[in-house]
Amino acid sequence: MSSGAEPSRGPGGGWSRRRFVGALAGAAAITTVPAPARPQSDASAEGVTPKAPAASPSTPPAKRSGPRPLYLGTYTSGEGAGKGIGLATYDAESGAVTGGGVVTGVANPSFLAVHPDGHTLYAVDEQDAGAVTAVRLPGHEVLGSRPTGGAGPCHLSVHPGGRWLLSANYTSGSVAVHPLDASGAIGERTDLVTHSSPAPGPGQQGPHAHQFAAAPDGGHLLAVDLGTDTVYTYRLDESAGTLTEVSRAAAKPGAGPRHLTFHPGGRYAYLADEVDNTVAVCGYDPADGRLTIGAPQSTGTGSGTSYPAQFVVTANGSYAFLANRGHNSLTRYAIEEDGARLRLLDTVPVGGDFPRHIALSPDGRLLFAANQRSGTVTVFEVDDTRGELRRVGEPFVSPVAVCALPL
Repeated sequence: MSSGAEPSRGPGGGWSRRRFVGALAGAAAITTVPAPARPQSDASAEGVTPKAPAASPSTPPAKRSGPRPLYLGTYTSGEGAGKGIGLATYDAESGAVTGGGVVTGVANPSFLAVHPDGHTLYAVDEQDAGAVTAVRLPGHEVLGSRPTGGAGPCHLSVHPGGRWLLSANYTSGSVAVHPLDASGAIGERTDLVTHSSPAPGPGQQGPHAHQFAAAPDGGHLLAVDLGTDTVYTYRLDESAGTLTEVSRAAAKPGAGPRHLTFHPGGRYAYLADEVDNTVAVCGYDPADGRLTIGAPQSTGTGSGTSYPAQFVVTANGSYAFLANRGHNSLTRYAIEEDGARLRLLDTVPVGGDFPRHIALSPDGRLLFAANQRSGTVTVFEVDDTRGELRRVGEPFVSPVAVCALPL
């Protein structure tokens, strides 16, 4: 069993590897593949304001005021478990969170995503008989569930076109595609691909798909597999909902890649490696979907593993923040060379135990951290001109908080 794996508990009560860890403790041309970023220094640059990169092609969303919806993922099995998808609101100015009930009837909704039109919420049902569920917004009517064809689904996303739901089955090491109708309801699965090669990495017993999402250009889908130390690129047939593999990117053996987050420019992405406690800058070529994984870099958390979970990147592309579950911290990086380089700044205490998931509010002013072991959500104010994080208010109590989705 890999110390970096972190599986779910199925309805039969057996602990799988995904949940076990949680219960314990830029410039390249389109015709070329961008070169890996040069290595960073591990020295802290606390108090130093790096030069911001050139303006990103994306425009930051306008500021929002008043109460905004916040949806919280949890596990509904095990000691201290939640009852379903948590409902809350947050004040867009102060960051204060207020509870608002629960959507019941969804088993282990450990990861959440919203449709681009904002009218439907989707949740994984992370159990042996994996499924995905749709919930109508704002009334919170459960529209129904569909099986994913695999066990332990831990991630899902909606294709930018809004017609396809993409999910990753961790325990089975497979990725699935479901159609979405005009109401947002989920149709019968149109494809399922299991990562049968390459062979599992050191300490792994099989493939473990941990993320499945579209690249910013929408032309390719990327699947991050912790078990095979590989990021797979697929092309989606948007008429039939079927997948064709077009390339693979190999991470360092034993890295255990978990989550990939793109820079707003679309040519670089940042990979969090759960097992060996590293990160990497990746070059991305939208012409053919090819990803090039750069050299491993430090998380700034010292020796041993801190189970890094994921990155978020500011809308202006100047800073990245990484959640470290074992270290209970957020690593701050300056992004340089139009996305091609991460420079380690420092780590900031997260104010909770085992930050499983982090997310920025749509306007980028607030960062939410879902802390699994402490059952809390902490909120930070983000200064995207200096990369500073300032914790606001008291942690919001939410049972087994493993996902926070602010809208």
